[in-house]
Amino acid sequence: MASELDQDPWWKRTTVYQIYPRSFCDSDGDGIGDLEGIISKLDYLDDLGVETLWLSPPYKSPQKDFGYDISDYRDIAPEYGSLATMDKLIEEVHDREMKIVLDMVLNHTSDQHPWFIESKSSKYNDRRDWYIWRDGKKPGGKKPPTNWNAVTSGNGWHYDPATDQWFWSQFLAIQPDLNYRNPEVKKEMLDVCRFWLDKGVDGFRLDMISSIYEDVQFRDNPSTWRLLPSKTENAMLFQKPLHTLDHPDTLAFMQELRSVLDEYQPARFMVGEVSGPLPVLKNYLGDKAEGLNLVFIFQALGLKLESGRVRRFLKDVDETFPDPFMPTLVFSNHDRMRRISRLGGSIEKAKLNVALQLTARGVPFIYQGEEIGMEQHKLPLKDTLDVTPKKFIKPPAGYGRVPVWLAQGINNIARAVIGESINRDECRTPMQWDTTPNAGFCPPGVKPWLPVTPSYEERNVAVESTQPDSLLSCYQRFLHAREVSPALNSGTFELLDPGNAKQLVMYARRAPTEEGLQETITILNFSDKPAKVLNMLDDARVLVSTRASYEPLRGNLILLAPWEGIVVSK
Repeated sequence: MASELDQDPWWKRTTVYQIYPRSFCDSDGDGIGDLEGIISKLDYLDDLGVETLWLSPPYKSPQKDFGYDISDYRDIAPEYGSLATMDKLIEEVHDREMKIVLDMVLNHTSDQHPWFIESKSSKYNDRRDWYIWRDGKKPGGKKPPTNWNAVTSGNGWHYDPATDQWFWSQFLAIQPDLNYRNPEVKKEMLDVCRFWLDKGVDGFRLDMISSIYEDVQFRDNPSTWRLLPSKTENAMLFQKPLHTLDHPDTLAFMQELRSVLDEYQPARFMVGEVSGPLPVLKNYLGDKAEGLNLVFIFQALGLKLESGRVRRFLKDVDETFPDPFMPTLVFSNHDRMRRISRLGGSIEKAKLNVALQLTARGVPFIYQGEEIGMEQHKLPLKDTLDVTPKKFIKPPAGYGRVPVWLAQGINNIARAVIGESINRDECRTPMQWDTTPNAGFCPPGVKPWLPVTPSYEERNVAVESTQPDSLLSCYQRFLHAREVSPALNSGTFELLDPGNAKQLVMYARRAPTEEGLQETITILNFSDKPAKVLNMLDDARVLVSTRASYEPLRGNLILLAPWEGIVVSK
């Protein structure tokens, strides 16, 4: 008899591994990662135990924002390969019974996209209304149409002297926003999604999806004293984005996107990049789970490994996203500080984070290199390739706002105080495969597009694969346990009371199987001291631990080493 588990779509049970193609593996010796390089590492990813691969944008692009500025949605950047190479990658992934999803940037294009070049050519061009153009305010129209801030700070309107109008960019001037109030634009972008779904991709990660629609009346956003968002308010940079983020029309569009994916079988899924309080994130999934399938919960990025904070986070997330909704568990990505650097470089804490991410309720998203403890590489802002810091520093000419030394000082303070860097190059350095020069990312003697992190000789796939107690081995153990345990990959979630052992976080996961109810209990020790707790399961066994060699169950007690995470099952 089939169990209830059989009714869950695959994406609710999967684990996702993010690949930043430019930094993953260089197959042709030009110092830039590519699709053939990804293909060459598929067996590694399969053995690791991840099930779904998410590729940051591989599309044709001027690469000013390294793929998030798209100039052709239906072609591949030549430095990465070709459409034929992408077809081969999709086939090779599916041959291994894995899935592949692509980053899809629906909100904006490159300013080098033929559509925008046409749109900018004249007020009367047929594609003028494909983007958001507006007259400036008087006198002379030289003041922006509204006070709307971009998410990168500063007013998001950009003046075009040739046509004497302003265009809107929610991110950077090189990425003008599309106008979804134009039916032609909406149809074209939905057809772009169908183009890739027809090729066999299993879904999309949706970049900046909360920015699709703006206020149709172009009203100013209200002011606030808040610099950063809070737990309850999605306001930042002294402005409430009432008319530019999370617009009701954007939420309605999520259902249109979902209807496109639902045209395809087997099931496909979408995960949205949305920032804000948990209730705001929940809105993107729809009242009846008819919107996006998943949404990133970025509150996890800065989550401190303290028992009280972790307990509150898990409680809030589980209560906000009850079944049939599913939360996500994401601790790093290509834009944000690497997790182990937030944890002070501690391998033991990183292992405990693995146990949390792969046993709590939610779909885990693992950024490439996290499994080997890749660190944030502190790089000088004066040499940055990332376009975002260039908005604030000089050189280069045309972006000048503050001197480089001041920007570097601000960045150093940000790293120390909030654990963040404005230089995204630092978390995008090449994947570390072995101990050879360039860490095996590209051939010796070739200059990689970004410098390799200095700790690559100790932290790489080849070395850690031979160490039973390495971080890589810990990931493999927990990924395998999650794969074979219905309780861990799709079960219910219940926080348990640790009693007087306040340094512990404990939770039960339960799922029906053909043999009966499977139950697991995860116990996480957020302390540099050993801990013990009563075994709550009859006939329990240790399913997996963060340590390769762990203390077996001793009578009715479970013993934990400092910073150990353990899962018992019956």
